[in-house]
Amino acid sequence: MSLAQRRILLGVSGGIAAYKSCELVRRLRDLDAEVRVVMTEGATHFISPTTFQALSGQPVRVSLWDAQAEAAMGHIELARWAERILVAPASADLLARLAHGMADDLLTTLCLASAAPLYLAPAMNQQMWAHPAVQANMATLRRHGARVLGPAVGDQACGDVGSGRMLEPHELRDALLASFGDRCLAGFKVVVSAGPTYEDIDPVRFIGNRSSGQMGFAVAAAAVAAGAEVTLVAGPVSLATPAGLHRRVDVRSAAQMHAAVLEAATHADVYIGAAAVGDYRPQEVSAQKLKKRDGGELVLHLDENPDILASLSAQTAHPFLVGFAAETHDVATYAQGKLRHKGLDMIAANQVGGGLGFEAADNALTLYWADGSVELPRVAKTELARQLIARVAERYRATRA
Repeated sequence: MSLAQRRILLGVSGGIAAYKSCELVRRLRDLDAEVRVVMTEGATHFISPTTFQALSGQPVRVSLWDAQAEAAMGHIELARWAERILVAPASADLLARLAHGMADDLLTTLCLASAAPLYLAPAMNQQMWAHPAVQANMATLRRHGARVLGPAVGDQACGDVGSGRMLEPHELRDALLASFGDRCLAGFKVVVSAGPTYEDIDPVRFIGNRSSGQMGFAVAAAAVAAGAEVTLVAGPVSLATPAGLHRRVDVRSAAQMHAAVLEAATHADVYIGAAAVGDYRPQEVSAQKLKKRDGGELVLHLDENPDILASLSAQTAHPFLVGFAAETHDVATYAQGKLRHKGLDMIAANQVGGGLGFEAADNALTLYWADGSVELPRVAKTELARQLIARVAERYRATRA
C-alpha cells in the first residue's frame, strides 16, 4: 500500500481526540504521503503545533492572519495544493461552522476554498453527537458532498460510553488510501452480509459463533471505495458503520438475515456472503430461563436454518454470488464442493482456528471459481477486502458483462 506523493491536508480542531491525529500523521507519512497540518486555535490547547511540524516535516498553520504566509494568499495556495482534506478530529463547533458556510478561521476558509474532497472524522461526547442540531448539521454536510468517517462506539474521555469516538488512525489512513483506489464497481449495487447470527435458546442463552464481523465490514467498506452503492446486512456486532454506506440492516438470527438479504438483493448486481450464518436453530425457544438440573442433561433439538446462498442461486435471475467458506481442515475440498453445490460464481476460502480467521486483524483467502483460482496472501483484513473486491469486479465483467 502506498500514498506516495499524495497531498493530504489534515485539519485538527479542538478536542481531546487531537492526540490521535499525531499518530495519523505518522501513519500517513509511513505510506509516503505529503502531509500539511492546519490547526484551529482551540486545537493548540491540546497539542502543540511543534509536535505536528516534527511529525509532518512541514510548517503548521494556525492563523488566517499570518501576515508572512498570507502575503501571497497562503490559504488559497494550500487549498489548491490539497488532493484530500481530512478534518480529524472534527468538533461539533467546527461541523456547525462548515455546515453554515462560515469561514472565520484558516481551516474553515480552506475547506470552502478547495475543490478537494472533504473528509470529516467527528469526535465528541455521545450526548452531543446525538443532539438534533449536530445531526442536522451532519445531514447538511453530507448533502454538500462531505464524506463522514465514523464516529465509532466506545469509551470516551469524559467517562461516557457510546457513539462519538473518533475513528482510530489506521482506519482514517485506510479510508484515505481507498479514496485514491480503482473505482471498479462504480454504478454497481452490492449487498454484503457480515458477522455472526445468534439463535436464542431462552431469554438468557443463545447458540452463536466467534465471528467478529471485521472481514465483512472491511468488504463493505472496500466496495464503497470501489464506487458501489452498498447495503450491509449485519449480525450482532459492535462495529462502526463504514463511511459512505447506502444502508445498514441489523439482524440477529439466521432467519432474519435470510429475509433481509433476499429483500436487499432483489435489485443487486453482486451479493457477497461474508457472514458466518448459523446452520441450525433450536426447535423450541423457552419463554423462561431454563434451569440447571442436578445430575441431568439438557438436550436441544435443532432444525436447519434456511440457506441464503442456495435461496438466491435458485432464483431465475440472481446477483453475482460470492460465498465464504471458513474451514478448520480440508479447506480446498469443502470450498470447491460448496461452490459447485450452491451454484456460486466465486467462493472465498480461509482456514480458521489457531489464531487464524475469526477475531484476528488479518487473514488470507483462496478464491475459487468454475475454471480458476487465486491465492490472496495473509494481510490486514482491510487490504484483503480491497483485493477481493478487485477480483470480484474482474470476474463479474468476465462472466456477466
